[in-house]
Amino acid sequence: MEKVSKVFWISIVMATVFVGWGVVAPDQLGEIMDKTKVFFLSSFGWFYQLSATFFLIFAIFLIFSKYGRIRLGADDDKPDFNRTTWFAMLFSAGMGIGLLFFGVSEPISHFASPPIGEGGTGEAAKVAMRYTYLHWGFHAWAIYAVIALVLAYYKFRKKQPGLMSVTLTPLLGKRSTGIIGTIIDVVAVFATIFGVAASLGLGAAQINSGLSYISNIPNDFSVQLIIIAIVTVLFILSAGTGLQKGIKFLSNANLVLAVILLILFLFIGPTRFVLDLFTTTLGSYIQNLPSMGLRLAPFNDENALWIQNWTIFYWAWWIAWAPFVGTFIARVSKGRTVREFMIAVLIIPTLVCAFWFAVFGGTGIYFEFFEGLDVSGQSLETVLFFVYQQLPLTGLLIIVTLMLITTFFVTSADSATFVLGMQTAHGSLDPPLFVKVTWGFFLSASAVVLMLSGGLNTMQTAIIVSAFPLTFVLIAMSFSILKDFNIEMKYNKKLKIKSK
Repeated sequence: MEKVSKVFWISIVMATVFVGWGVVAPDQLGEIMDKTKVFFLSSFGWFYQLSATFFLIFAIFLIFSKYGRIRLGADDDKPDFNRTTWFAMLFSAGMGIGLLFFGVSEPISHFASPPIGEGGTGEAAKVAMRYTYLHWGFHAWAIYAVIALVLAYYKFRKKQPGLMSVTLTPLLGKRSTGIIGTIIDVVAVFATIFGVAASLGLGAAQINSGLSYISNIPNDFSVQLIIIAIVTVLFILSAGTGLQKGIKFLSNANLVLAVILLILFLFIGPTRFVLDLFTTTLGSYIQNLPSMGLRLAPFNDENALWIQNWTIFYWAWWIAWAPFVGTFIARVSKGRTVREFMIAVLIIPTLVCAFWFAVFGGTGIYFEFFEGLDVSGQSLETVLFFVYQQLPLTGLLIIVTLMLITTFFVTSADSATFVLGMQTAHGSLDPPLFVKVTWGFFLSASAVVLMLSGGLNTMQTAIIVSAFPLTFVLIAMSFSILKDFNIEMKYNKKLKIKSK
């Protein structure tokens, strides 16, 4: 019990109130969430856009700065993993339920209702891919890279606990361990809960839709509740019975399955069209990156609403996920230099995500544009399976996809219980079992409450609201590490002068 911090108890009380509210009055919660979402999107869209752009500029700055040679660990520390394994881990961090859920659904949605111009045209297809790359590309990975870098630096070089509050010590001094530090850690906990809970909700919806495609299982909330219950038991067992080796095996198998699915999908689909589309749109994405990343459309309400519901939502989601994904990336990156770390985390996952969406989204667009099928008319969770029906090996594709979603579900939730445990147990790398089990329950309960009170819309609201205060924390972390970098560089310079 001594390992548990007051952050745990404060967070548990607040999480209990939220879950209880969702169970007792889901409609009221959903209504309030709707109003809150509209307020934040319309009032603070500019803030999320500028913040995401700040992280990208800051990440690029670090690559070319004098701090690039600083090592994430002691000067003589060697990386724990070779480059190939490390790259694979970065790839796995970029993979998840979201890529399967949005792989076809996002590009085809943008194709039918683009942020600019008329839908259903060749130009709309290119715009659709460009904006999908924007949402899953450099901005997203810059947010992860910066936060992971800060966490890795203080953990491995400064030998500090893996807490968000600790990284702000250069700016806050002793206050980082007081009330302000507690507030910061609670904010990080709630952003993680809502960010991961939204993914669990998406995963349950897509597993349900896949099962309904291959059987007579109905596609409704009660089935999704059963799916979440089963997976909750699995990841709580994995967290509590020493089955981490099994989870590692699942993670590796997941990576192999994802690569197989990607290659299979590429070659049984319209291969040449997909590769042409990827090449063309990747170039235009890079070319239009600054204008897309700062676009808000103040003179067009329809376009502004599109940006709020897609781009701003994604920036908030990545910010909410930053403590979770950042902790994972930091843990596997000991011994890397700042420059090597930033280049790898920015570029490799971005290219993988872009290619994934080109293959899946490009195939969906091909069937609608050239074959005249109503791909964009399908729901977000069923459109992937609709596209599978147009391809050979439909049954195999569906089975592999359901296996992938399930294992992503289990491994993501299992990792999240560890991260939440660490954040609420003084940064311990071995948080108490009851803490991990408790967070496992609240993750699933939060996902159920969000689904019950409005589905994807409520999930978006929870993410946008929880990410707002966390954004200030993440920006402060960036300035905090700059301050320590400068102190370290000056100290090293003095040592060199003395040695001469």
